[in-house]
Amino acid sequence: MAKLVKKIKLQIPGGKATPAPPIGTVLGPAGVNIGDFVSKFNEATRDKMGIVIPVELSVFDDRSFTFIMKVSPASRLILKALGKEKGSGKTPVEKAGTLTKAQVTEIAKEKMPDLNAGSLEAAERLIAGTARSMGVDVK
Repeated sequence: MAKLVKKIKLQIPGGKATPAPPIGTVLGPAGVNIGDFVSKFNEATRDKMGIVIPVELSVFDDRSFTFIMKVSPASRLILKALGKEKGSGKTPVEKAGTLTKAQVTEIAKEKMPDLNAGSLEAAERLIAGTARSMGVDVK
């Protein structure tokens, strides 16, 4: 059995991975076949085109690899629900928008596998806290 040599974490837009930097410069020194990774990742994320997807890549001593795709970051899910590009630059003064309780629940359900929350209510509180830190009101 191959021995784990390195773990690499990346955030790549779904279906848009290329061998160019920053992906190539991270995977090259690790000994990963960059073209193989790019084709496998793009195939696996074809339905999530353009959505930023965190990837946890495990590299083994025989130059093979496996990767696990996570759910998009909570901040990206919040911005997607708002239809905005970014949050407020001046959080206490300026608001970026408003999320409803139903939208927070939907985001929490989607993000639940990657959160360390014990219940849906705890996950909702985590998402609401992230939203507040971005200058988004939760009503």
